[in-house]
Amino acid sequence: MDTVQKLLDSKGYDIWSVGPDASVYEAIEMMANKGCGALLVMNGQELVGIVSERDYARKVILAGRSSKSMSVQEIMSTPVLTSDRSHKIEQCLSMMTDNRIRHLPVVDGAKVLGMVSIGDLVKAIIAKQEFLIAQLEEYIKQ
Repeated sequence: MDTVQKLLDSKGYDIWSVGPDASVYEAIEMMANKGCGALLVMNGQELVGIVSERDYARKVILAGRSSKSMSVQEIMSTPVLTSDRSHKIEQCLSMMTDNRIRHLPVVDGAKVLGMVSIGDLVKAIIAKQEFLIAQLEEYIKQ
């Protein structure tokens, strides 16, 4: 599994999103229900931002504000760093580490294809390493 395309083929193309006018509370509730740490902020088919648990913690909780009276557009991160489906997993991991983000939307032009998390990338790298180790062990036994 070398590219983000192959990772998405394996994990799925589910996209969880919210509109910019939704309340922060609705976004957090959706994250809890979907078991995810970030949502894409979409205006129709256009990716306009991303909102994460980190945004909530820093821009709502620590600021002493109310999630029910704030809209997602007030706390979302923008512009959104994205990946092309042909990017290598290691490239995406590097982009995420360098920019201190945990979620990376995958796009084809302006169309959002899916999203990968840092956990997805680490899991793919570990699986690749385990496969290589198993092959080397088998080679050594011969």
